[in-house]
Amino acid sequence: MPEETDRTAVRTYVPAYQKDEWARAAEAMDMSRSEFVRTMVEEDVTPGVEPLKTRILNALEDGPLSWEAIVAEITEDVERRAENCLQELQAAGRLRHSGREGGYVLTDE
Repeated sequence: MPEETDRTAVRTYVPAYQKDEWARAAEAMDMSRSEFVRTMVEEDVTPGVEPLKTRILNALEDGPLSWEAIVAEITEDVERRAENCLQELQAAGRLRHSGREGGYVLTDE
């Protein structure tokens, strides 16, 4: 690992709920937010692998879970992010929900 002699700030923009989730996760791991984000970025050599393992292990800390419960636990964030994206796209007029057409459809805008 390179020697830590020089530091620089990096800025990114995420939805408020994501920042809150990172803050809670960092606190649970007794880390600063910066340290938590740096660890997430540097540890994820194979995208999705380590974070998924960590989430499964964290979910099992309170005891045994069924397959369905584990899947529900690890997909909750994806579902929330998908819902937020759909709401943002609808608000921007990029898509709409149509019961007649069986789901979400792109708009002409």
